[in-house]
Amino acid sequence: MADKQMHTQSREINLLTASRELPLYGKRILVTAPRNYAYRLSEQIIKQGGLPVLMPTIETCYLSNYTKLDTALYHIGEFDWIIFTSRNGITAFFHRMNDLNIPISVVQKCQLCALGKDAESLLSFCNKVDLIPTESSPAGIVAELAKLPQIHEKKVLIPAPEVVGLPEPDVVPNLITDLQQLGIEVTRVPTYITQGLNTSIYSIELNLIRQGIIDVIAFSSTAEVESFLTMFNSQSDYERCIIACFGPYTTANARKLGVNVSIVAKDYSSFEGFAEAIAEFFTLTSSSH
Repeated sequence: MADKQMHTQSREINLLTASRELPLYGKRILVTAPRNYAYRLSEQIIKQGGLPVLMPTIETCYLSNYTKLDTALYHIGEFDWIIFTSRNGITAFFHRMNDLNIPISVVQKCQLCALGKDAESLLSFCNKVDLIPTESSPAGIVAELAKLPQIHEKKVLIPAPEVVGLPEPDVVPNLITDLQQLGIEVTRVPTYITQGLNTSIYSIELNLIRQGIIDVIAFSSTAEVESFLTMFNSQSDYERCIIACFGPYTTANARKLGVNVSIVAKDYSSFEGFAEAIAEFFTLTSSSH
């Protein structure tokens, strides 16, 4: 037990440590996550000594049309599984249940799945989570469900984002295809909106990027990358910045879009792992000089 305590202590950064001793001292890190995620990632960057610069390239917000979601919520007992792929999906789903005065108890008959730290959010709403895949990704969900007997007879509901004004990332469509290949009947229901932001508010941040003053651009989803790229005419505008991605999916999609990714968070169950991966990159580069 003593070893375990030592380990957790060594991982935590003492708040009295002088800034210049921290791995991200003086590093400006652009956070492109929507504002409801941005503050969590920023907090972890600050702990590592970095200076977060906020530039959400997308925003997540409530639906303008609830017809499909309401229909699913009124028939929730017909589903064997509800699979949440994001914290926004969990929040919007339960907020709408509350608006419709549907008791939380109706989800008790369903099996609930969430990724990584999102499970904490799910527990706070309904005090229930049945599956947290070992790998915090859509592939992790598919791998776990594939092990279950009779899974091909099950009905699965996926609360998903409705993507507006951006090409839809392939994450949810690929998950649906993979589940259907297991013989599962999948229903996708729009639960919240993901949309690009008007970039006219970002003239200062965009100049910092063009001037190479931003050290790292941190992407936590493919949609953030898609929207970011619409803000620039060419790669030369941001080529002096180091690109960091949260997990292998965002990395693969960013590379497909022509972005040169240097930092990939291996622990992508929480933003703590993302900030640590960025810190580790600079620790290694400074020690190799």
